[in-house]
Amino acid sequence: MLSQRRANFFGQIGKLGENKPVSFILTLLGTMFGIDIAWLVCAVLLTHRRPWSVVAIAFIVAQILGLLCLVGGRMLQTNWDRTLPKFVSSAIFIWHFFGIAALVLVAVLALMFSTLLAVKHAVSPRKETTAAQAEAQITRRQFLEITAALAPPLFTLSLTGIAMAQLRSFRVRRFVLAIPSLPRALDGLTIAQVSDMHVGRFTSGCVLREIVKTTNELRADLVLLTGDLINDALADLTHGIELVKAMEARFGIWMIEGNHDLIENGREFERRVRESGVPFLLDQSDVVTIRGVPVQLFGVRWVRSRNHDEAIAESVHAVLQTRQPDAFPILLAHHPHAFDAAADAGLPLTLCGHTHGGQLMLNERCGFGPALFRYWSGHYVRGGSQLIVSNGVGNWFPLRINAPAEIVHITLRSAAA
Repeated sequence: MLSQRRANFFGQIGKLGENKPVSFILTLLGTMFGIDIAWLVCAVLLTHRRPWSVVAIAFIVAQILGLLCLVGGRMLQTNWDRTLPKFVSSAIFIWHFFGIAALVLVAVLALMFSTLLAVKHAVSPRKETTAAQAEAQITRRQFLEITAALAPPLFTLSLTGIAMAQLRSFRVRRFVLAIPSLPRALDGLTIAQVSDMHVGRFTSGCVLREIVKTTNELRADLVLLTGDLINDALADLTHGIELVKAMEARFGIWMIEGNHDLIENGREFERRVRESGVPFLLDQSDVVTIRGVPVQLFGVRWVRSRNHDEAIAESVHAVLQTRQPDAFPILLAHHPHAFDAAADAGLPLTLCGHTHGGQLMLNERCGFGPALFRYWSGHYVRGGSQLIVSNGVGNWFPLRINAPAEIVHITLRSAAA
């Protein structure tokens, strides 16, 4: 078994030339390890074996070992990474995705400042340094050493503490959508959209039970899951399916897949979900009759392509070939850019996830959301078509800023009612 895992690991490495995502991930991980080791060397050299150097060195050694554990566990599929406490995993993620960026920025600024000082000293006439000035310089140097040694662990642990509180909380976000084409009989139809649960490393235990409880308390007509049921490990899929089956809706539950569902083995994920009996839409549609009116649910699978938006549009156009003219249509797509094709086709309602609301946002308009997506959180309208993008209720990354986890509750209203 272990030899097979090693073979899978080296097989992935051997595909670098033909697998862009794997190449990018390994480049990113190599950069992380490189910066960790560089900082470890700096911590040893700059702190001059002071008492606080133990903190700096212990912190960065722990981070290197933690990252090795996460990467090794995932690549070799040993699940080592899933045995780490949430606090430890959160600290590793926050340091390597957030702390390192801050460290590099500070290092660049410090280098620029040091260069300016060196230039200034080179062109200025030299003055004799008094004993008091020399002592002050030593004191300032010690202060900088202490700051450099303690800032990374304090920064990381502070954000980790905030993240741990966030991992246990989510909100219910409500929308009332007026849809002129909605049949009068469907006025007041309610939908609970549960997206990006990411069952696994950061979303587990009591918060998952609370997600199911809250969803059921909404007493929605439909419960629709828009991808990323699991974080990455198929070991969590059985529990994820149990959670979906525990959700309640008057007229049924449907789900689609997301990119995280396919990380370990996409075909196996799809096979096991289909065998579970949970209605699962992969470039397919299903029709449910609600109050005597047919409602057609369309679901598109996650597509991997260099021209991602074009591939999404093709999937949307293909699945709409099964559209029934007498049914009210709703499109489920993990990636929100599917809305463009849906709007072009005149679909009245599209539900998406994937963005986590931008994850790290300075405000509603500034952050990773608008930097990466055309639609990233909430309600969007284009012509007669409307889109809801959920922030998601689970987490692949432990920290959110101005992008709270959520279950979305939607009430549809007909202009004719």
